[in-house]
Amino acid sequence: MRFDVLTLFPEIIESYCNVSIMKRAKEGAVFTLNTVNPRDYTEDKHKKVDDTPYGGGAGMVLMPQPYVDAYDSVEKLDKSITVMLSPQGEPLNENLVMKLADYNQIIMLCGHYEGFDERIREIIKPKEISIGDFVLTGGELPALCLIDAVSRKLNGTLGKIESAEDDSFSNGLLEYPHYTKPRDFRGYKVPEVLLNGNHKDINEFRFNQQLERTKLKRPDLYEKFKKEADL
Repeated sequence: MRFDVLTLFPEIIESYCNVSIMKRAKEGAVFTLNTVNPRDYTEDKHKKVDDTPYGGGAGMVLMPQPYVDAYDSVEKLDKSITVMLSPQGEPLNENLVMKLADYNQIIMLCGHYEGFDERIREIIKPKEISIGDFVLTGGELPALCLIDAVSRKLNGTLGKIESAEDDSFSNGLLEYPHYTKPRDFRGYKVPEVLLNGNHKDINEFRFNQQLERTKLKRPDLYEKFKKEADL
């Protein structure tokens, strides 16, 4: 997988990908990261990439020339997809993450200020993706959410790929509770079923916990799962 990120603040993207699990995955060539700063492609002598909106209004709008030229500079691989991080986009969920993980390259456009000149959308025609119904100051955090989520689906990122398979939403339910040492902490004990070594009982316990947690915390997901599983 190759991630190409068009951003005015490449240090935000690069610093996150240089620590912990992401650093290990990048160094292990699970994915490669390339950041492109549209400011390097502006034709303005002051390196300006935004201007006031036609028609009036608050804020500054990102100009098409620096972004389109920066995008054109990116080498496009086979099976590539271009994504614009935008509150107007399709919600990022587990199903979409799995689809994105099948690509060889994800090119991401990170906005800032008041947003993109509409012609950037019209020329590049990206797939718009949102991480929620709220607005951030820039697209860097959503881009990192996408990079992190997709990377977890790639062989080599996690110690065991099963770790991702057991995540919340992987089977339509929230994840079951986890326990480690000590067995008894301030009177709170590890459930006995997890200590008996009977994997059939453990799996049944964990599945029931998933059902209970999802019903309590995300009744919408619970009803959807119940309908699809015909429970």
